[in-house]
Amino acid sequence: MSLTFIEAVKTAVERTVALNRKETVLLNRAAGRILATDIIAQKNLPSFDNSAMDGFAFKADDAGKRLRIRRTIYAGDTAAPDLHAGECYRIMTGAQVPSDADTVAPVETCRDITDTHVTLPEDISPGSNFRRKGEEVRRGDVLLQRGHILRYGDIALLSAQGILGVEVFAKPSVAVISTGDEIKEPWQNASDDEIYNANAFGIKAMLEHFGFTPRYVGALPDNKEAVTRFIGSLKGYDVILTTGGISKGDHDFLYDAFKTNGFKEWFHGVNLKPGKGVTFGTMGNTVIMAMPGNPLATMLTTHALAIPALYKLAGAEACHHTFTYAEFAHDLRFKPGRTDLVLGKMENGVFIPTRNNRIGSGMLTPLSESTAVAYIGEGYGTVEREDLIKVVLLNDTTRSATFHALNER
Repeated sequence: MSLTFIEAVKTAVERTVALNRKETVLLNRAAGRILATDIIAQKNLPSFDNSAMDGFAFKADDAGKRLRIRRTIYAGDTAAPDLHAGECYRIMTGAQVPSDADTVAPVETCRDITDTHVTLPEDISPGSNFRRKGEEVRRGDVLLQRGHILRYGDIALLSAQGILGVEVFAKPSVAVISTGDEIKEPWQNASDDEIYNANAFGIKAMLEHFGFTPRYVGALPDNKEAVTRFIGSLKGYDVILTTGGISKGDHDFLYDAFKTNGFKEWFHGVNLKPGKGVTFGTMGNTVIMAMPGNPLATMLTTHALAIPALYKLAGAEACHHTFTYAEFAHDLRFKPGRTDLVLGKMENGVFIPTRNNRIGSGMLTPLSESTAVAYIGEGYGTVEREDLIKVVLLNDTTRSATFHALNER
Protein backbone atom coordinates (compact mmCIF):
# COMPACT_ATOMS: atom_id res chain seq x y z
CA MET A 1 0.00 0.00 0.00
CA SER A 2 1.55 3.29 -1.13
CA LEU A 3 1.29 6.27 1.23
CA THR A 4 1.94 9.97 1.18
CA PHE A 5 5.22 10.93 2.80
CA ILE A 6 3.46 12.42 5.83
CA GLU A 7 1.39 9.26 6.26
CA ALA A 8 4.51 7.12 5.92
CA VAL A 9 6.44 8.97 8.65
CA LYS A 10 3.48 8.87 11.02
CA THR A 11 2.91 5.18 10.34
CA ALA A 12 6.58 4.28 10.78
CA VAL A 13 6.76 6.03 14.15
CA GLU A 14 3.32 5.18 15.53
CA ARG A 15 3.49 1.47 14.69
CA THR A 16 7.00 1.05 16.04
CA VAL A 17 6.91 -0.22 19.64
CA ALA A 18 9.67 0.68 22.08
CA LEU A 19 11.77 -2.32 23.11
CA ASN A 20 11.93 -1.30 26.80
CA ARG A 21 15.15 -3.21 27.45
CA LYS A 22 17.30 -1.52 30.10
CA GLU A 23 20.91 -1.39 31.18
CA THR A 24 23.08 0.74 33.44
CA VAL A 25 26.02 2.70 32.02
CA LEU A 26 28.66 4.90 33.60
CA LEU A 27 28.12 8.61 33.14
CA ASN A 28 31.22 9.00 31.00
CA ARG A 29 29.61 6.65 28.47
CA ALA A 30 26.07 8.00 28.71
CA ALA A 31 26.11 10.83 26.14
CA GLY A 32 23.57 10.13 23.41
CA ARG A 33 21.85 7.38 25.40
CA ILE A 34 18.14 7.43 26.26
CA LEU A 35 17.07 7.50 29.91
CA ALA A 36 15.01 4.52 31.05
CA THR A 37 13.87 6.17 34.29
CA ASP A 38 13.31 9.64 35.71
CA ILE A 39 16.32 11.19 37.41
CA ILE A 40 15.49 12.76 40.78
CA ALA A 41 17.69 15.49 42.26
CA GLN A 42 19.59 14.31 45.32
CA LYS A 43 21.29 17.63 46.00
CA ASN A 44 20.26 21.27 45.94
CA LEU A 45 21.81 23.43 43.22
CA PRO A 46 23.48 25.54 44.36
CA SER A 47 24.05 23.53 47.52
CA PHE A 48 24.87 26.72 49.45
CA ASP A 49 24.47 30.47 49.05
CA ASN A 50 27.32 31.67 46.85
CA SER A 51 28.64 34.64 44.93
CA ALA A 52 28.14 35.01 41.20
CA MET A 53 30.98 37.55 40.95
CA ASP A 54 34.38 38.50 42.28
CA GLY A 55 33.51 41.42 44.53
CA PHE A 56 32.25 42.34 47.98
CA ALA A 57 29.47 40.68 50.00
CA PHE A 58 27.51 42.94 52.36
CA LYS A 59 24.12 43.72 53.89
CA ALA A 60 21.88 45.50 51.39
CA ASP A 61 21.29 48.41 53.79
CA ASP A 62 24.98 49.32 53.48
CA ALA A 63 24.82 50.07 49.75
CA GLY A 64 26.71 53.29 48.92
CA LYS A 65 28.73 53.28 52.14
CA ARG A 66 32.44 52.99 52.67
CA LEU A 67 33.03 49.76 54.58
CA ARG A 68 35.90 47.99 56.22
CA ILE A 69 36.86 44.64 54.61
CA ARG A 70 36.44 42.04 57.33
CA ARG A 71 38.24 39.23 55.47
CA THR A 72 38.50 37.49 52.09
CA ILE A 73 36.44 34.40 51.30
CA TYR A 74 37.71 32.05 48.60
CA ALA A 75 35.86 29.26 46.79
CA GLY A 76 36.01 26.20 49.01
CA ASP A 77 36.18 28.16 52.28
CA THR A 78 33.63 27.46 54.99
CA ALA A 79 32.09 30.86 55.62
CA ALA A 80 30.82 31.41 59.16
CA PRO A 81 29.08 34.77 59.74
CA ASP A 82 31.18 37.33 61.64
CA LEU A 83 30.39 40.78 60.20
CA HIS A 84 30.38 43.79 62.51
CA ALA A 85 28.66 47.07 61.78
CA GLY A 86 30.27 48.90 58.86
CA GLU A 87 32.00 45.81 57.47
CA CYS A 88 31.83 43.62 54.34
CA TYR A 89 33.59 40.58 52.92
CA ARG A 90 35.88 40.46 49.91
CA ILE A 91 34.59 37.38 48.02
CA MET A 92 35.47 35.33 44.96
CA THR A 93 33.16 33.80 42.34
CA GLY A 94 31.55 30.61 43.63
CA ALA A 95 32.61 31.22 47.22
CA GLN A 96 30.12 30.64 50.01
CA VAL A 97 28.30 33.77 51.19
CA PRO A 98 27.90 33.88 54.99
CA SER A 99 24.36 34.21 56.33
CA ASP A 100 24.96 37.80 57.52
CA ALA A 101 25.37 39.08 53.93
CA ASP A 102 22.69 39.20 51.25
CA THR A 103 24.12 41.16 48.31
CA VAL A 104 27.32 41.10 46.24
CA ALA A 105 28.78 44.11 44.44
CA PRO A 106 31.11 43.26 41.51
CA VAL A 107 34.60 44.62 42.07
CA GLU A 108 34.41 46.79 38.93
CA THR A 109 31.40 48.69 40.34
CA CYS A 110 33.17 49.63 43.58
CA ARG A 111 35.39 52.67 44.26
CA ASP A 112 38.43 53.58 46.30
CA ILE A 113 39.44 49.99 46.95
CA THR A 114 42.35 49.46 49.36
CA ASP A 115 43.58 46.46 51.28
CA THR A 116 41.29 47.37 54.15
CA HIS A 117 38.35 49.42 52.80
CA VAL A 118 35.99 49.77 49.85
CA THR A 119 33.21 52.16 48.80
CA LEU A 120 30.14 50.28 47.54
CA PRO A 121 27.89 51.42 44.67
CA GLU A 122 24.66 53.18 45.63
CA ASP A 123 22.47 51.83 42.82
CA ILE A 124 22.74 48.12 43.50
CA SER A 125 19.59 46.10 44.13
CA PRO A 126 19.29 43.89 47.21
CA GLY A 127 20.18 40.28 46.38
CA SER A 128 22.27 41.17 43.33
CA ASN A 129 24.89 38.63 42.20
CA PHE A 130 23.78 36.35 45.02
CA ARG A 131 22.99 32.72 44.12
CA ARG A 132 20.75 31.23 46.77
CA LYS A 133 20.80 27.62 47.89
CA GLY A 134 18.41 25.52 45.79
CA GLU A 135 17.36 28.36 43.46
CA GLU A 136 18.24 26.29 40.37
CA VAL A 137 17.34 22.79 41.54
CA ARG A 138 15.82 21.56 44.79
CA ARG A 139 16.34 18.11 46.24
CA GLY A 140 13.44 15.92 45.06
CA ASP A 141 12.90 17.77 41.76
CA VAL A 142 12.69 15.71 38.55
CA LEU A 143 15.91 16.63 36.78
CA LEU A 144 15.44 14.61 33.58
CA GLN A 145 12.54 12.46 32.44
CA ARG A 146 12.38 8.91 31.14
CA GLY A 147 12.86 8.88 27.37
CA HIS A 148 15.17 11.91 27.38
CA ILE A 149 18.22 11.71 25.11
CA LEU A 150 21.28 12.65 27.14
CA ARG A 151 23.41 15.50 25.76
CA TYR A 152 26.61 17.02 27.10
CA GLY A 153 24.69 19.59 29.15
CA ASP A 154 22.79 16.76 30.83
CA ILE A 155 26.04 14.99 31.65
CA ALA A 156 27.28 18.15 33.39
CA LEU A 157 24.00 18.42 35.32
CA LEU A 158 24.13 14.78 36.43
CA SER A 159 27.78 15.14 37.41
CA ALA A 160 26.80 18.07 39.64
CA GLN A 161 24.51 15.65 41.46
CA GLY A 162 27.34 13.20 42.12
CA ILE A 163 25.68 10.61 39.87
CA LEU A 164 28.09 7.95 38.63
CA GLY A 165 25.81 5.77 36.51
CA VAL A 166 22.36 5.99 34.88
CA GLU A 167 19.78 3.47 33.74
CA VAL A 168 19.25 3.75 29.99
CA PHE A 169 17.44 1.81 27.30
CA ALA A 170 19.54 -0.79 25.54
CA LYS A 171 20.20 0.04 21.92
CA PRO A 172 18.24 -1.91 19.31
CA SER A 173 20.21 -4.41 17.26
CA VAL A 174 20.21 -3.37 13.60
CA ALA A 175 21.30 -5.52 10.65
CA VAL A 176 22.22 -3.57 7.51
CA ILE A 177 22.02 -5.41 4.17
CA SER A 178 22.80 -4.56 0.56
CA THR A 179 21.54 -6.49 -2.45
CA GLY A 180 22.85 -7.31 -5.91
CA ASP A 181 25.48 -9.46 -7.61
CA GLU A 182 27.08 -6.28 -8.96
CA ILE A 183 27.98 -5.08 -5.47
CA LYS A 184 31.63 -5.20 -4.43
CA GLU A 185 32.97 -4.29 -1.02
CA PRO A 186 35.52 -1.45 -0.76
CA TRP A 187 38.33 -3.91 -0.03
CA GLN A 188 37.58 -5.87 -3.23
CA ASN A 189 38.44 -5.04 -6.85
CA ALA A 190 35.50 -3.77 -8.88
CA SER A 191 35.43 -3.88 -12.67
CA ASP A 192 33.71 -1.24 -14.77
CA ASP A 193 30.63 -3.47 -14.75
CA GLU A 194 30.51 -3.60 -10.96
CA ILE A 195 29.92 -1.00 -8.24
CA TYR A 196 31.33 -0.49 -4.78
CA ASN A 197 29.01 -0.81 -1.82
CA ALA A 198 28.33 2.82 -0.92
CA ASN A 199 24.83 2.29 0.48
CA ALA A 200 25.59 -0.01 3.40
CA PHE A 201 28.60 1.94 4.61
CA GLY A 202 26.84 5.28 4.23
CA ILE A 203 23.80 4.05 6.16
CA LYS A 204 25.96 2.45 8.83
CA ALA A 205 27.82 5.73 9.32
CA MET A 206 24.53 7.67 9.49
CA LEU A 207 23.07 5.36 12.13
CA GLU A 208 26.26 5.56 14.18
CA HIS A 209 26.14 9.36 13.95
CA PHE A 210 22.68 9.26 15.52
CA GLY A 211 23.83 6.99 18.35
CA PHE A 212 22.91 3.53 17.08
CA THR A 213 25.22 0.53 16.66
CA PRO A 214 24.29 -1.18 13.38
CA ARG A 215 26.02 -4.26 12.04
CA TYR A 216 26.68 -4.70 8.35
CA VAL A 217 25.88 -8.37 7.67
CA GLY A 218 26.65 -8.50 3.96
CA ALA A 219 25.30 -8.10 0.43
CA LEU A 220 22.69 -10.55 -0.82
CA PRO A 221 23.06 -12.33 -4.17
CA ASP A 222 20.34 -12.23 -6.82
CA ASN A 223 19.13 -15.71 -5.89
CA LYS A 224 15.69 -16.19 -4.42
CA GLU A 225 16.42 -19.27 -2.30
CA ALA A 226 19.64 -17.83 -0.89
CA VAL A 227 17.97 -14.53 -0.06
CA THR A 228 15.05 -16.26 1.66
CA ARG A 229 17.35 -18.40 3.81
CA PHE A 230 19.54 -15.48 4.75
CA ILE A 231 16.61 -13.24 5.71
CA GLY A 232 15.22 -16.01 7.87
CA SER A 233 18.53 -16.25 9.72
CA LEU A 234 18.27 -12.60 10.83
CA LYS A 235 15.06 -12.84 12.85
CA GLY A 236 17.00 -12.33 16.07
CA TYR A 237 17.71 -8.71 15.15
CA ASP A 238 15.39 -5.94 16.29
CA VAL A 239 15.67 -4.24 12.89
CA ILE A 240 16.65 -5.34 9.41
CA LEU A 241 17.47 -2.36 7.22
CA THR A 242 17.98 -3.18 3.55
CA THR A 243 18.94 -1.21 0.45
CA GLY A 244 17.67 -2.20 -2.98
CA GLY A 245 15.95 -5.34 -4.19
CA ILE A 246 12.54 -4.41 -2.82
CA SER A 247 10.75 -3.73 -6.12
CA LYS A 248 8.83 -6.32 -8.14
CA GLY A 249 11.53 -6.84 -10.78
CA ASP A 250 12.54 -10.30 -12.04
CA HIS A 251 15.67 -10.32 -9.88
CA ASP A 252 14.32 -8.43 -6.88
CA PHE A 253 13.61 -11.30 -4.51
CA LEU A 254 13.74 -9.44 -1.23
CA TYR A 255 10.02 -8.70 -0.87
CA ASP A 256 9.12 -12.35 -1.52
CA ALA A 257 11.82 -13.44 0.94
CA PHE A 258 10.26 -11.25 3.61
CA LYS A 259 6.78 -12.61 2.86
CA THR A 260 8.00 -16.20 3.04
CA ASN A 261 9.44 -15.42 6.48
CA GLY A 262 6.15 -13.99 7.82
CA PHE A 263 6.38 -10.35 6.79
CA LYS A 264 3.41 -8.12 7.69
CA GLU A 265 3.42 -4.94 5.65
CA TRP A 266 2.80 -1.44 7.04
CA PHE A 267 3.26 0.24 3.69
CA HIS A 268 4.93 -0.48 0.35
CA GLY A 269 5.87 2.62 -1.62
CA VAL A 270 5.81 6.30 -0.68
CA ASN A 271 4.77 9.24 -2.85
CA LEU A 272 8.20 10.79 -2.52
CA LYS A 273 11.09 12.05 -4.64
CA PRO A 274 13.66 10.67 -4.36
CA GLY A 275 12.84 7.38 -2.69
CA LYS A 276 9.45 6.13 -3.83
CA GLY A 277 10.34 2.46 -3.29
CA VAL A 278 10.30 2.29 0.53
CA THR A 279 8.73 -0.56 2.50
CA PHE A 280 8.13 -0.89 6.25
CA GLY A 281 6.62 -3.69 8.28
CA THR A 282 7.38 -6.47 10.72
CA MET A 283 8.68 -10.01 10.43
CA GLY A 284 7.81 -11.56 13.75
CA ASN A 285 9.38 -9.25 16.35
CA THR A 286 11.75 -7.71 13.82
CA VAL A 287 11.02 -4.33 12.23
CA ILE A 288 11.74 -4.28 8.50
CA MET A 289 12.97 -1.03 6.94
CA ALA A 290 13.56 -1.59 3.23
CA MET A 291 15.05 1.36 1.35
CA PRO A 292 15.51 1.99 -2.39
CA GLY A 293 18.69 0.93 -4.15
CA ASN A 294 19.77 4.27 -5.60
CA PRO A 295 22.38 5.79 -3.26
CA LEU A 296 20.93 9.27 -2.79
CA ALA A 297 17.40 7.92 -2.39
CA THR A 298 18.63 5.36 0.12
CA MET A 299 20.41 7.91 2.28
CA LEU A 300 17.58 10.46 2.27
CA THR A 301 14.82 7.96 3.02
CA THR A 302 16.87 6.40 5.80
CA HIS A 303 17.31 9.86 7.32
CA ALA A 304 13.68 10.89 6.86
CA LEU A 305 11.88 7.65 7.74
CA ALA A 306 14.20 5.17 9.47
CA ILE A 307 15.91 7.49 11.97
CA PRO A 308 12.67 8.67 13.68
CA ALA A 309 11.38 5.08 13.87
CA LEU A 310 14.68 3.89 15.34
CA TYR A 311 14.51 6.55 18.05
CA LYS A 312 10.98 5.39 18.87
CA LEU A 313 12.14 1.79 19.03
CA ALA A 314 15.02 2.81 21.29
CA GLY A 315 12.68 4.43 23.83
CA ALA A 316 12.99 8.15 23.06
CA GLU A 317 9.99 10.33 23.87
CA ALA A 318 11.08 12.85 21.22
CA CYS A 319 11.97 11.05 18.00
CA HIS A 320 11.20 13.39 15.09
CA HIS A 321 13.78 15.56 13.36
CA THR A 322 14.00 19.11 14.67
CA PHE A 323 13.41 21.81 12.05
CA THR A 324 14.43 25.40 11.58
CA TYR A 325 12.86 28.11 9.43
CA ALA A 326 14.70 29.51 6.44
CA GLU A 327 14.04 31.68 3.41
CA PHE A 328 14.25 29.96 0.04
CA ALA A 329 17.10 31.31 -2.07
CA HIS A 330 15.27 31.50 -5.42
CA ASP A 331 12.19 30.35 -7.31
CA LEU A 332 11.99 26.60 -7.95
CA ARG A 333 9.26 24.53 -9.55
CA PHE A 334 8.09 21.11 -8.37
CA LYS A 335 5.65 18.50 -9.59
CA PRO A 336 2.49 18.85 -7.46
CA GLY A 337 1.06 15.78 -5.78
CA ARG A 338 4.23 14.42 -4.18
CA THR A 339 6.73 15.37 -1.50
CA ASP A 340 10.18 16.44 -2.67
CA LEU A 341 13.27 16.10 -0.50
CA VAL A 342 15.51 18.99 -1.54
CA LEU A 343 19.15 19.00 -0.52
CA GLY A 344 20.89 22.28 0.19
CA LYS A 345 22.92 24.48 2.50
CA MET A 346 21.98 27.06 5.11
CA GLU A 347 23.70 30.44 4.80
CA ASN A 348 22.62 33.32 7.05
CA GLY A 349 19.09 32.01 7.38
CA VAL A 350 18.71 31.28 3.66
CA PHE A 351 18.30 27.76 2.22
CA ILE A 352 20.24 27.34 -1.02
CA PRO A 353 19.27 24.21 -3.02
CA THR A 354 22.25 22.10 -4.03
CA ARG A 355 22.86 22.33 -7.79
CA ASN A 356 19.52 24.07 -8.15
CA ASN A 357 17.94 20.68 -7.33
CA ARG A 358 19.13 19.23 -10.64
CA ILE A 359 20.33 15.98 -9.12
CA GLY A 360 19.53 12.32 -9.64
CA SER A 361 18.64 9.64 -7.11
CA GLY A 362 21.68 7.60 -8.10
CA MET A 363 24.16 10.36 -7.23
CA LEU A 364 26.24 10.71 -4.07
CA THR A 365 28.20 13.95 -4.42
CA PRO A 366 25.15 16.20 -3.78
CA LEU A 367 24.73 14.63 -0.34
CA SER A 368 28.39 15.27 0.45
CA GLU A 369 27.94 18.89 -0.66
CA SER A 370 24.83 19.48 1.47
CA THR A 371 24.15 20.20 5.13
CA ALA A 372 20.34 20.40 5.16
CA VAL A 373 17.20 19.07 3.53
CA ALA A 374 13.92 20.86 2.85
CA TYR A 375 10.64 18.96 2.69
CA ILE A 376 8.44 20.42 -0.06
CA GLY A 377 4.88 19.19 0.47
CA GLU A 378 2.48 17.70 -2.05
CA GLY A 379 0.43 20.87 -2.45
CA TYR A 380 3.26 23.06 -3.73
CA GLY A 381 4.06 23.43 -7.44
CA THR A 382 6.38 26.40 -6.92
CA VAL A 383 8.49 27.71 -4.08
CA GLU A 384 9.40 31.35 -4.59
CA ARG A 385 12.39 33.37 -3.50
CA GLU A 386 12.12 34.44 0.17
CA ASP A 387 9.29 31.99 0.87
CA LEU A 388 9.66 30.73 4.44
CA ILE A 389 10.20 26.98 4.56
CA LYS A 390 10.98 24.37 7.20
CA VAL A 391 14.44 22.84 6.95
CA VAL A 392 16.06 19.92 8.77
CA LEU A 393 19.81 20.00 9.35
CA LEU A 394 21.20 16.66 8.20
CA ASN A 395 23.65 16.16 11.06
CA ASP A 396 21.50 17.56 13.87
CA THR A 397 20.93 14.91 16.54
CA THR A 398 18.38 16.91 18.55
CA ARG A 399 14.84 15.55 18.51
CA SER A 400 11.36 17.05 18.40
CA ALA A 401 8.49 15.60 20.42
CA THR A 402 5.98 16.72 17.81
CA PHE A 403 5.40 15.93 14.16
CA HIS A 404 5.08 19.56 13.04
CA ALA A 405 8.55 19.57 11.50
CA LEU A 406 7.30 17.79 8.42
CA ASN A 407 3.62 18.73 8.31
CA GLU A 408 3.96 21.87 6.22
CA ARG A 409 6.31 23.42 3.74
